[in-house]
Amino acid sequence: MPSYASPAASRPGDVAGTLRLLAYLAIAIALIVADHRGDWLDRVRGYASVAMQPVWWLAGLPSRLGRNVREDAVTRALLADDNRRLRNELLVSRARLARLQVAATENARLRGLLGSAERGGLDVRLAPILDVDLDPTRQRVMLSAGARQGVTIGQCVIDAGGVVGQIIETTPTTATVLLLTDPDHAVPVVVARTGVRLVVYGQGRSDRLRVPNVPLSSDVEVGDELVTSGLGGRFPPGFPVGRIAALAPDDSRAFLVGDVVPAARLDRGRDVLLLQEGADPAIGNRGAGGPAGDAEADAGAEPAAGGALPEPPAAPEGRP
Repeated sequence: MPSYASPAASRPGDVAGTLRLLAYLAIAIALIVADHRGDWLDRVRGYASVAMQPVWWLAGLPSRLGRNVREDAVTRALLADDNRRLRNELLVSRARLARLQVAATENARLRGLLGSAERGGLDVRLAPILDVDLDPTRQRVMLSAGARQGVTIGQCVIDAGGVVGQIIETTPTTATVLLLTDPDHAVPVVVARTGVRLVVYGQGRSDRLRVPNVPLSSDVEVGDELVTSGLGGRFPPGFPVGRIAALAPDDSRAFLVGDVVPAARLDRGRDVLLLQEGADPAIGNRGAGGPAGDAEADAGAEPAAGGALPEPPAAPEGRP
């Protein structure tokens, strides 16, 4: 038979919870109405917002750290690319600047080379240097100009400083120059200051020439300029050959031996001047300073007191 039990009585805990909920709702509604009408909770919310700032900052810290790491990585990669690009551009710019400096130096040298010829009124031809042989026993250069360009054996070769050498061999397109510094080369010279005649020999060094057999009584001093004398007819008179850098007695103590610094730049440059036949010797004499020309005018007279020994019958202009 079914049992009809009466509903269980409400528990005291459930009633108390319901009453508390109703009370909280009533308080919330009262605060809402009061805040809506008087805005008296704004200050409380401001204080609460200030109090929560550290919490918000801590909450957003991981996101900010991740973003900064990504930005730093991107920035570092961009800087590395820019640095690499700028470094390459700098290298290219330096290479171009070096080429421009070389071109400017070469241009200035060519201007000086041609300017010296123009100032002297010389008939010259510019010839590029094709090859250089500066072996101590063989001081020669090859020019990119030959018989087709009118180059002849025995032609005098000069630069902006002075005599370089002479042509000893030609082909249709090239020519070989025997330099002053070749051990087999000699050139008659005079001291520009006094007109004393001497002979300058090569000794296999591009920065030194040699003057042997200088009499002790001759009027020759360190620093004297030597110019071509014109004897032998190979080199026109008055062209600078070098400057005496030192004088010392030889082994016999009867003569002096002089070291001469060449006037021409024999170990540098890429072009030389070929002196054409019929150059005006007076041009060289004016450049030599006068006494050399006087010496040539008095070539048949006796040399000044203490002059050099008489020239041999065939002065060794060049022994290719």
